[in-house]
Amino acid sequence: MPAIRERRAPPGEPSLLPLLAQERASFTHAFGGLQHAWRTQRHLRFHAVLGALAAGNGVLFRISPGEWAVLVLTIALVFALEMVNTVVEVVVDMVSPDYHPQAKVAKDVAAGAVLALAIGAAGVGVALFLPRLILLLRAALQQG
Repeated sequence: MPAIRERRAPPGEPSLLPLLAQERASFTHAFGGLQHAWRTQRHLRFHAVLGALAAGNGVLFRISPGEWAVLVLTIALVFALEMVNTVVEVVVDMVSPDYHPQAKVAKDVAAGAVLALAIGAAGVGVALFLPRLILLLRAALQQG
């Protein structure tokens, strides 16, 4: 029986193993960032609770696959922008440890972006769940 030889990348083509190791390291750092944000950012945890409540409503009201896509994307966007806001705050604090009016503007605008997205996310929740909730309440009142 012939020996099985390891396949080597042709000259000029990167080997797959170092690329996989780099990707693994990248994911390790990314998950570390998620952990740091979770531990240090109370607003992120608050958004997680709201996202879980929204997902619970999605299960309860049996929303469609398209509605799930909108809901999951909305929750992910709020999480992502909350973490970008954290990055802005950390970098501004690092480069401007003393009070500076432009540092305040940068932080306030980043926080305002999160607020704008959160308001939009609430609108998504209203659009997805308010009509269903009204139908549920009407049915309950007719039963009563």
